[in-house]
Amino acid sequence: MIDEPAWTMGVEEEYLLVHRETGALITKQPPGVLETVSNVRHGLVARELFDSQIEIGTDVCSNLKELRADVWVLRQAVADAAAEYGMAPIAASSHPFARWHQQQYTDKERYQAIAADLQGVIRRLVISGMHVHVGIEDQELRIDLMEQASYFLPHLLALSTSSPFWEARNTGLRSYRMAVGEAIPRSGIPEKFGSWSEFRRHIDVLVRAGIIEDSTMVWWYIRPSERYPTLEMRVTDLPTRMEDSVAIAAMYVCLLRMLWRLRLENRRWRSYANFLLSENLWRAQRYGVGGELMDFGKGVLVPFGDLLEELIEMVLPDAEALDCVAEIEHTRTICRRGTSADRQLATYHGALEEGATEDEALKAVVDVLVADTVAPAEF
Repeated sequence: MIDEPAWTMGVEEEYLLVHRETGALITKQPPGVLETVSNVRHGLVARELFDSQIEIGTDVCSNLKELRADVWVLRQAVADAAAEYGMAPIAASSHPFARWHQQQYTDKERYQAIAADLQGVIRRLVISGMHVHVGIEDQELRIDLMEQASYFLPHLLALSTSSPFWEARNTGLRSYRMAVGEAIPRSGIPEKFGSWSEFRRHIDVLVRAGIIEDSTMVWWYIRPSERYPTLEMRVTDLPTRMEDSVAIAAMYVCLLRMLWRLRLENRRWRSYANFLLSENLWRAQRYGVGGELMDFGKGVLVPFGDLLEELIEMVLPDAEALDCVAEIEHTRTICRRGTSADRQLATYHGALEEGATEDEALKAVVDVLVADTVAPAEF
């Protein structure tokens, strides 16, 4: 009998800090914010690439209920600390009207080195995301599940979209973060590897050449973590509402467990070329939950809501085993009411219809993001 992975989990979320009165993105983070949050949860909060960002990381959680509690405590801690300085965090992957060229890098050696290497590409990355780690001790299993789970990256992205605006413009995309981030080298859908050793050989080519220090500088949408025995999902925007983050994390871990069950039966998810998977990523980025994705097995476009019902049915045994049925079923609510991107767009257009100026409508979007970031859970 093959031992089942522990399926431990953790979430990283990157918040943008705004001036509460104006809604503008800050350019310089007061030194006390990080320290205040650290007093609540030491070691689980850090600076990000830009001084306007702050990152939280949950502890290693054994189940979704622990994860939910950790995310809630950390969001509240950041909000309380920011409030002391007239600021607030927003859980969104882009700020509605910030100008990227006005942002300042964090004074941290790693980030300064990345900025020096990537130059103009990195300067535009005033974007935030959510990363979900799932504990899988077996290295070979991590590589196998990385390839199979890549099929579902568009579905996870669609559920998370929260970046429809960029520099005070409606981009027409539900996730403009993806358009900004795709310029980074060593990003995108991972290559297909037959084993852990093959994966390491490819990474080590770049390490020996001095191009990268380690695999933390390979920014695929899903990757084995360099620091932990986890498979890290990085494709998603940052959901604004806490329960959406937890639900998407639940869907990810349940999808991995479903693929592990198939493996026990000597079955696996069919492999498709990255060229095709990228098409679905684009459709998720462009249309979100209101669009269609390609069902490659049938060769047709299918409404996302129909595909989501299929996913829920497939992972229901895993949700029951991991005690997260409510979280999985909440993805239906996300699909029905829309994601943060849909809510932002509705707020923006609603304000304009009521006579607001462009600036006032965008400020209204920030106000909604501030409120929703720390809103009580819907379930």
